Amino acid sequence: MLLLLTRMMKDFRRAFVPWSVPLYVAAFVFFSSWLAMWLAEPDSDLVAPANYPWYFVVSATTVGYGDYFPKTAIGHVIGTYVILGGIVALTVLFTRIADKITTARGRRMRGLATLDIDNHIVLLGYTAGRTERLIEELLLEPTARVVLCGWDTIAEHPMPELDRTSFVRGDLADQSVMMRACIHRAAAVLIDGRDDNETLGIAVAAAHATRRSRPRGSSETSIPLIAAVRDMARASHFRYVSTRIECVQWHVPNLLVEEAHDPGITQVYVELMTAGGHSNTYSLRLQRDYDSFGAVQTELGRRHSAVVLAVRRDGRLEVGPHWDTPVSAGTVVYYVAASRLDRVGM
Repeated sequence: MLLLLTRMMKDFRRAFVPWSVPLYVAAFVFFSSWLAMWLAEPDSDLVAPANYPWYFVVSATTVGYGDYFPKTAIGHVIGTYVILGGIVALTVLFTRIADKITTARGRRMRGLATLDIDNHIVLLGYTAGRTERLIEELLLEPTARVVLCGWDTIAEHPMPELDRTSFVRGDLADQSVMMRACIHRAAAVLIDGRDDNETLGIAVAAAHATRRSRPRGSSETSIPLIAAVRDMARASHFRYVSTRIECVQWHVPNLLVEEAHDPGITQVYVELMTAGGHSNTYSLRLQRDYDSFGAVQTELGRRHSAVVLAVRRDGRLEVGPHWDTPVSAGTVVYYVAASRLDRVGM
């Protein structure tokens, strides 16, 4: 018990006393100068309770409005004492504030601070060159914010010039490190380890951290986890950990970025690129003119439940052209449907 009280007192002195020093200095100078000024100029309006605090503030801060001032030589000496005392108090205060700001910034730069952020993207893992490109693409979304979590081998924030990027370092499988990155309040978690084994280990910890931190009754699927995997045959291993984990090919970083911003889009791409799936992509050359791209989209949609993605005309590809764009005969349209459409009538 005694040891606990001693430690609490040390913590109190460390946290409070440095901030109280300028207050003590200002209070001592205020009361001692007021008493001295009253003895030096007892009949002056300066020493009135309604006036002296104002005089003290404007003199101690060296503003000096001049509406109240001492008139005797002793009063001038006391006024000098007030000015010097104010300068000392303010110097101590501003020094303490500067130290606090410098310390806080230093901790953030070294990745040791606990962040207070939500709806961000947590990126677990750092690979020089690759990670910088990933973050730059993530930040193309104007509202995106990224927290990069790197190993202890990274001494300082590798991208301090990026305003919407924060840095946390430590053991990426450690729950405390993930909590400092506010992983439980993230919009998405992107895991990019140095190899698949490391990525799997981090994924286990990330799934546990986000699951344990969700409020009771909320959906576990609210925080998507995206794992960058080199060998996609190991995707089933990640599924054993959590059904929230979406595995994305490590060699396609732009797909990792899209999955982080729009969870589930990888499954759409896989479905479109899988032969024999529920929906496949096909092309069709139109045999007649259409007043607009909307007319093409409407006809294919109503007649065949197809969705047109793009058109190619005059050798130029247009993805998602404007609805009113005229489409002439010979234009190639690319569409998604359950099966290839009959060209007759198109």
